[in-house]
Formats: sequence, C-alpha cells, structure tokens
Amino acid sequence: MTNEAKRLFILDTNVLMHDPMALFNFDEHDVFISMTVLEELDAGKKGMSEVARNVRETNRLIDQIICNASFEEIKQGLPLERIHPGHNKNSIHLGTLFFETEPLSVELPPSLPSHKADNHILQTGLALKEKHHDRNVTLVTKDINMRIKSSAVGLHSEDYYNDRVLEDADLLYRGWETLDEHFFETHGKEMKSWQDEGRTFYELHVDEHNSWYPNQALISTNDAGFNAIVRSTHNGKAILEYMQDFTQPNHNVWGINARNSEQNIALNFLMDPDIDFISLLGVAGTGKTLLTLAAALEQTLDLNIYNEIIMTRATIPVGEDIGFLPGTEEEKMTPWMGALMDNLEVLTQTSGDNTEWETQSTQELLSKRIKIKSMNFMRGRTFLNKFIIIDEAQNLTPKQMKTLITRSGSGSKVICLGNIGQIDSPYLTETTTGLTYVVDRFKEWEYSAHITLEQGERSRLAQFASDNL
Repeated sequence: MTNEAKRLFILDTNVLMHDPMALFNFDEHDVFISMTVLEELDAGKKGMSEVARNVRETNRLIDQIICNASFEEIKQGLPLERIHPGHNKNSIHLGTLFFETEPLSVELPPSLPSHKADNHILQTGLALKEKHHDRNVTLVTKDINMRIKSSAVGLHSEDYYNDRVLEDADLLYRGWETLDEHFFETHGKEMKSWQDEGRTFYELHVDEHNSWYPNQALISTNDAGFNAIVRSTHNGKAILEYMQDFTQPNHNVWGINARNSEQNIALNFLMDPDIDFISLLGVAGTGKTLLTLAAALEQTLDLNIYNEIIMTRATIPVGEDIGFLPGTEEEKMTPWMGALMDNLEVLTQTSGDNTEWETQSTQELLSKRIKIKSMNFMRGRTFLNKFIIIDEAQNLTPKQMKTLITRSGSGSKVICLGNIGQIDSPYLTETTTGLTYVVDRFKEWEYSAHITLEQGERSRLAQFASDNL
C-alpha cells in the first residue's frame, strides 16, 4: 500500500490514557503524537489509579519503540513493528509512529486561546492537514467537546472505536431464547430423553445454522411449558437439560421463589455448582441482587458448597462525592453496599417471636460468613471456595473486570450484577463497559451463563418509573 493511501491519525491524550495499546490498533495507518500529549502523559503518570497505570504502560511502550533510535530516525518516523505486543491481528503490517519534532502551528480563531493544551493539539492537527494535503488527517479523541471544536475549525475527528465490544448494545447476548411454537412438532420424533441423578436430559439434532450457546435458556411459549438449558452443542447434536421450577412454593431458595420465567432461569444458573461465572443484567427492580444473595446464603450456610461470601463494587458516586469515610475497610465500603444490605435484611428478617439474643446470633453468623471488600485491595489476592458478588459491574472497565475475575481460585463462583443503562463512570458507555465485555467474551464458555432480566418485580411504581422516566 502506498504512503498516499495511508491515513494519519493524531491521538489525543485521553485515548492513550484509556487504552495504551491504542498505538497498535490502527492497522497499516500512521500515528502521530504531539508534544502536548507527551506533556500531559508525564503529568498523569503518578498515582495508583487505572488512568495512571495506563499512562505508565503507554510511556513504557513508547520508550521501547524509540529505544536506540537516532534523532534523524525519529524525525523520519519509527515503525510500530519495532516491538511486538501481541496485538497485531491477521498479520497486518503496522504503520509508522511520528512525533512532533518541529514547530507545527496555524492561526486559530481568537476564541480558541493557543495556550490551552486541547487547542494546541488542534493547531498541530490543522498544520499537519496543510502539510499533508494529499492524506486523510484525523484527530482521534474520546472527548466529545474536542470533537465538536475540531469540526468547527475544519479538522476531521473521530471517537476511538477499538474499545467497543459491540456496535450497538441492543446486539448484546441476552442469555435466553423463545422457542418456536412448532418446536416439538419439528424435533419431537427424533428427540431422545433420559434421566441421570434426578435430572432430565434431551438430545436432538440441530443444523449448521444453530446459534445456541452453552447454558443458554430455551423458553417454550406453548402449553407444554417446556423450559430447558442448552448444555452442549457438537457434531450436529444439542443436549438440553430440563429446567428446575423455582416458582413452586415448596421449591424455594432461602425462602425466595422465582416470580417469572427470567428469575427462574437466573436461579437455575445461580444454584448450579458446575457454572463458575454468571452475569446478570437488568433494570432496577428485576431481582438481580435478591436472587443472587438468596443463592449465596443457601449454598454457603445450608449446603456448605462455599465457605464465605465476598461482596465488592466500584465506588463511583451518582452525585457529589461525600469525601473520605472513617473506619475499617468494611466500614468504609458499607455506604456503597446499601443495595446488597437492603436485600440481605429482607432475606434474614426473623419473626417477631424471636428474642434479641436470637437476632444478634443471626447477625454475628452472617458477619463471619459475609465479607465486604474494596476493589482497591483486590490485586494479588486469591479467593478459594468463595461466592464472589461484583455489584454495579457496569461501572468497571474491561481491565478492572479482568483483575477481579482472575482473583477467583479453585471452587469459587463469580457473579457480576449490573444495568448498562445506569453507567455512572464518565469514561464508559454501554458498548465499552467491562460488563458488556465479559458477557460477550464468556458466552461461548461451557462453565459460564448469562441472563438479561427484563420484567420488574420490585413494585408497580418502580416498574412504571423504569418504563416511562
């Protein structure tokens, strides 16, 4: 490919702060980094935040690229293939990295003072556009206002798209599918069934266009009420397991029954010891937290499958921050875990006949088996035989999600709860959040399951507010 056919991408600081590997995600096209960006990276390298870690990683990668290069080589541009971070997909030859090695500036409108960092990047972009008039020069930034200003001065700009898991959140895997009303007429004759340890299984033939994933739920709309879970699909055959019915009063989990088919699916997943990772998405009031805590208490206190319940979440305020909180790690986290504690109170409420001693004993038992942990202290930990609940997971980045999930040791189960319609982090969207990332990445793994809950059960007021506000 000729040089004229290559695009020239100018990276804003926030792109590299968001994804250090962005340098290698523009295929054969060239990348330009201005001195202003290098100065902002230098200013943002201190601290233990996710942004600071990304800045340090970016600095290390740039250092490897320019290692032992002369000034003349840097002026001519350095091939990004000088290092191989393992992100060069499909053997595409990477482009060249250019730095601002000489003054580049043009006149900006008086309303855009040149002493501001963003405006200096715009100046650099316009100067490159004039210098390389035969090339498509594009500013890549995650700052919406920066893209608006860029358009206003005549410089083409784009968002950084490589971090998007999906083009549209509506395409996200929801974990269940409604069967055609003629499903049994089509597959009934060739369907085999058997029982094993009280569980009922079915085997049927599927064609090459079958799109079922492991542990996907299948819901029947006919009177037969056949609800099943796909356990495996291979060699043109699918094995289904008949779903347990947790809607029956005599078949509850810690006193909780499923109120609809979606909740029944969720409880089947939560109570399955063979599933190591579960993601539950849903709007407020669909029962994500209550069902998860009920399953956690049942399997920890009654069945002894797990020896402890670990709760954590991202501490991002919805409104103004209330500042530092006193106390121990658990005491600091308590205000953030209000939703979990509210549901825990519902699950552990005792009758009025119980004495104060009985109530206190229950609380002491729970405090020994339920631990609230801060994400800040998760790195390097290993949790064995734990039931790990990650609440408000939509506010986590893919890297943070990876850090948390990889903490799980042998015998542990991880549950991610969230609503991608309520993202509080200013740097994440429905298509870039870590919750969307793990749903998409885990959907083909046989030891994971996902369910999107859509039907609210909190109250008619909450349901109306969710639908109409």
